[in-house]
Amino acid sequence: MKINRIISHVLQYDMPEVLGYSQQYYDKRTTHLVEIQTDEGVTGWGECFGPGNVAIANKSIVEKVIQPLVLGMDPLDKDVIWHKVYNLLRDHGQSGMPIQALSGVDIALWDITGKISGLPLHKLVGGAHRTSVPCYGYGMMLRDEPISSLASRFEEEAAKIKEMGFTATKMKTGFGPKPDVKLCEAVRRGVGDDFPYMVDANHAYTTSDAFFVGRALEELDAYWFEEPVAPEDIDGYRELRTSLKVNISGGEAVFNRWAWRNLLENRGIDIAQPEVCALGGVSEYLRVLALCHAHFTPVVNHVWGSAIAVATNLHLLAAMPPIPGGLHPWEPMLEFDTTDNKFRDDLLTVPLEIQNQVKANNGRVMIPTGSGLGVEPDRDFIDHYSIEG
Repeated sequence: MKINRIISHVLQYDMPEVLGYSQQYYDKRTTHLVEIQTDEGVTGWGECFGPGNVAIANKSIVEKVIQPLVLGMDPLDKDVIWHKVYNLLRDHGQSGMPIQALSGVDIALWDITGKISGLPLHKLVGGAHRTSVPCYGYGMMLRDEPISSLASRFEEEAAKIKEMGFTATKMKTGFGPKPDVKLCEAVRRGVGDDFPYMVDANHAYTTSDAFFVGRALEELDAYWFEEPVAPEDIDGYRELRTSLKVNISGGEAVFNRWAWRNLLENRGIDIAQPEVCALGGVSEYLRVLALCHAHFTPVVNHVWGSAIAVATNLHLLAAMPPIPGGLHPWEPMLEFDTTDNKFRDDLLTVPLEIQNQVKANNGRVMIPTGSGLGVEPDRDFIDHYSIEG
């Protein structure tokens, strides 16, 4: 069997409202799917992390840079392909967009491997430690409106997410330390005293501002404080973790095993959040997971994008060994964006129906059992939302 074509599908639509996080507002939803075709008719699907024009740029990397390097190769030679591409692109970027592009290709190769063997991804990487995972819903995105009205909106939205059956919730911050604390207080009011909630800053703060917000989160009993400072500031991460009681999490913008080694050896995070569609795909994710567990750092995967990303992460969460183990082991959670996302809800021929599963199964989601990723995109849907890059 040989790879005979790699196609990037960049999909986009206008969102019903403008949403934001600490770095920007956006009014379009974008996703980047990778399709690998073989000479024997087996097709694999993957996904590259990156919104908007980043997805368009990554499409060029996938089709114009990576595809010529791997045409004619055996898709089962995933590790050979990974290292060939990485080594030849090393001089042009050991992180960022080249690795995002490689991630989508690698995930599609694992999907092909599963389809050829007739096994789901979680079987290929070692088997399922669990047949379902708890799911947390995030929302409370930023909007360009006064803090007082946004706080009221956050309080109501947090209560609604709890009512939907999710096991925890997560909010965004990004207006500055004092207004952000008001938003955090509103979310705590919305979910009540005992419901777990998390705060995602998307690296909005200096270390001193992160301490101001982090101390408030201690009083509010937040579960984790995500990406409080820039991903490059690993010393800032360590200072925060050493001094604050709230869990410090991060890692969605950390690429490949070598960058993860530096972060973990610096002891800067309580919870690791690797993004499989960005850090190098399933192949590199497994190496990063091993590094995290070697440092006794629990992992909650970062999940953003389409149903392909969600399905990939469900398999990886199922196959994640318990750390440290016991009668009632700590469990990873599936991250789920509760805002409008047609590429997650309507992309597949058989939808995952995450929200319905959460409501019916006490906040838990079942692991797909079909071969490979266990899901198939609807080609008519892809054609409808594809844009030219």
